[in-house]
Amino acid sequence: MKQLAIFASGTGSNAARIIDYFRHHREIKVGLIVCNKPGAGVLNVAEREGLPVLLIEKERFFRGDGYVEDLRRREIGLIVLAGFLWKIPLTLVRAYPGKIVNIHPALLPKYGGKGMYGRFVHEAVLAASEKETGITIHYVDELYDHGAPIFQAKIVVEPGDTPDTLAKKIHLLEYEHFPRIIEEVLHLQNHR
Repeated sequence: MKQLAIFASGTGSNAARIIDYFRHHREIKVGLIVCNKPGAGVLNVAEREGLPVLLIEKERFFRGDGYVEDLRRREIGLIVLAGFLWKIPLTLVRAYPGKIVNIHPALLPKYGGKGMYGRFVHEAVLAASEKETGITIHYVDELYDHGAPIFQAKIVVEPGDTPDTLAKKIHLLEYEHFPRIIEEVLHLQNHR
């Protein structure tokens, strides 16, 4: 059984979809929720689902061991970033090469990097009068929103769209595609 760890900082809406997708899967299961914000909604999702939680703190994550041993002890095979707002430290990137995936609410390489998340991305897309936007699922390396892309899906930016309407459309794309792409990534890893 392949174990996933979902790293999240917010409400956990993507985490909930991923958990649900793999609930009865024969080969893959969500084994851990990792969170950097006490009180985040994703912790309620974990409690409701009976999943273990690893609440991490900044100093150890960035200047310590990156929690690598905690993840290995739980036999985590893939790390999924689902609204996780901290940059992944090199220690963790090296420990899990090609085994950390992120979802970003824009068509990278546009609108990526430090500070480009959620509403900030949608505001930037609208300010630039983009005709389309979307999601990018990509491998994580030592730079923000930089690793090799795995999958992109696009939507049209309509006249009258706001950051809120774009966020809703982007969430629908995330919910539709992210769990399936995670499954494909794990199947590829099994056949290497």
